[in-house]
Amino acid sequence: MNNHIKNKVVALGDTQFTFAVYIANQPKMPEYESLKHIMPLQLGEIDSIGKACGNGWRKVFNVYAKLLYALDKNHFHFSELAPTWQQYRDQFLLQKNSTTALIFTPPCLNNIESSYVENSYLDNSEIENKLIECSHVENTNVDKSKVRIHKIKNKTVHIICGRTYAKKMINDGQLSIDLLWLDEEFAINFEHAVIVCPYFDYRQLSNQKIQRLSSLLSALVTGYDEGVIATAEGE
Repeated sequence: MNNHIKNKVVALGDTQFTFAVYIANQPKMPEYESLKHIMPLQLGEIDSIGKACGNGWRKVFNVYAKLLYALDKNHFHFSELAPTWQQYRDQFLLQKNSTTALIFTPPCLNNIESSYVENSYLDNSEIENKLIECSHVENTNVDKSKVRIHKIKNKTVHIICGRTYAKKMINDGQLSIDLLWLDEEFAINFEHAVIVCPYFDYRQLSNQKIQRLSSLLSALVTGYDEGVIATAEGE
């Protein structure tokens, strides 16, 4: 990401993030409410925010860490850094060199060079090669005519917390992409590597929904969405 775009991003996390979570609210503490850039957190800072701002923010950080820890190890490295998600949260999440960010401004997708820019159906030989690459696919007896492969150029992913926040940004002209709604809570855009999911809260983004989000993120990274995207409606 170039410096011009960095200056537009207000966030907690690594300035070189490749895993971005977008959220509508900021911690109600002067040092965070007045942020105008990306600020890496320090050790102990997540705990301090939780104590000062309440259980809601503790849940946000906990769900973020639990999600990273639940991701497929073939596609994401986060769970290799600490033996538990709690230790990952305290030692790495949103810190320098973590590649993670919690962003308070709308996505700058049109200007980011690292985007997923081409979708296409592949021929049978390309499908065979892609199925071999996708080590998470156990059933190779799939209907190849229905296999959807998305060519990708980068592995940066963008997660928007909450349908309401995504809709507001669209209505305000801050998010101008087509979203494929998979149901009332999840939406995806392969071109820009965007997923809309429930808010980071235990009840809204339960462990079961975290697993679904993990599968969608693997689909973005691999470009392979067989079995992930079923009934869907574009908006």
